[in-house]
Amino acid sequence: MTVIEFNHRIASLKDTLELFTRRFTKDQEESEDLIQDTVLKALTYRDKFKQNTNLKGWLYTIMRNTFINNYRKAQRAKTTHDDTKELYYLNVPDNHTFNSPDSSYEYKDIVNCMNGVKKDLLVPFKMHVDGYKYHEIAECLEIPIGTVKNRIFHARKEIQKKLVAYST
Repeated sequence: MTVIEFNHRIASLKDTLELFTRRFTKDQEESEDLIQDTVLKALTYRDKFKQNTNLKGWLYTIMRNTFINNYRKAQRAKTTHDDTKELYYLNVPDNHTFNSPDSSYEYKDIVNCMNGVKKDLLVPFKMHVDGYKYHEIAECLEIPIGTVKNRIFHARKEIQKKLVAYST
């Protein structure tokens, strides 16, 4: 299938994709963003589409995965919408995250254990904890993706060994 045929087939499925977004969101803007992200990914990864495959199903899978990834990203960010006039809530310091002496001590202990890990393991691990994807870490550090996964795994294991007292 040529690029033009592929693009036309995707364009012809726009209405179907719009109906499918209603499974995920009722908001019109979110729906349009999801369609746009889906089409962009489909066009970007056209070479991954195999001939004689259900294009509609392939697009649905892309849309579902995009929605799930965006949802998880939003949950990690825990975005707060402040509708107050002077953005009062955004300017209030967050002092209640570690409000007990025990949790403060535990946090310091975890940070000390993390900082004790070798730097070549720690950098990819911290990037992963901050929400970077494996391929983003690999590109940034200019190392293979398998090496990134390996270093994150070993960093996690080292930290777990050091935090044996907290297990159970």
